[in-house]
Amino acid sequence: MNCFELSHVTFAPEKNAILHDINLTIPWGADLTIAGHSGSGKSTLLRLLATLLTPTSGTIRYNGKPQDDYDPISYRREVSYCAQQPALFHGTVADDLQFPFTIRHQKMPREEAERALESVDLAKTMLDDPVKNLSGGERQRVALLRHLFFPPKVLLLDEVTAGLDPDTKTVIHALLQKQNDQGITLIRVTHDEGEIQAAKQLLRLVAGQFEEAAHE
Repeated sequence: MNCFELSHVTFAPEKNAILHDINLTIPWGADLTIAGHSGSGKSTLLRLLATLLTPTSGTIRYNGKPQDDYDPISYRREVSYCAQQPALFHGTVADDLQFPFTIRHQKMPREEAERALESVDLAKTMLDDPVKNLSGGERQRVALLRHLFFPPKVLLLDEVTAGLDPDTKTVIHALLQKQNDQGITLIRVTHDEGEIQAAKQLLRLVAGQFEEAAHE
């Protein structure tokens, strides 16, 4: 059974076709990169997989069942969407990292949070720093950690390294590689040429339709 199966998926709000007749199978454990210029439909595709949008026509099946068959909360715990501009809460980094524990009625172990920060080259003392003082790269790393305390089965990554410095990109790439090595399915979208060249499996979207894979 595959992770995702998309059959004749079209997304055309107000008859403006952003994605047209997409057919795609993504196996479990994949590390798939979807490339394309701005406006090609790649972020829209991720949002469809995340159930943040609904196809105009066609079907998306997750683990063999239509998306509609799943409870939305349960689905999003398994299929986690990471935005380019992560939304962090007010307060401290600790307050922000506490969120996935709070919705599960648990208290975040401080030592676990400190180890998580150090795993992405952030000081453990940052737990007490105000979120508003974080740089873009720090915000992205904190946001990714928030997704990983309770690891999903799938990470949908919407240009999560865009605008970041090379050192921060390297840290994030290593973090994501570790997740994939542990069995998490990664589906990334990017227009970063370095990430495109390094992709394990690459598909290109052009005007809402796939070209042939460049390499695998």
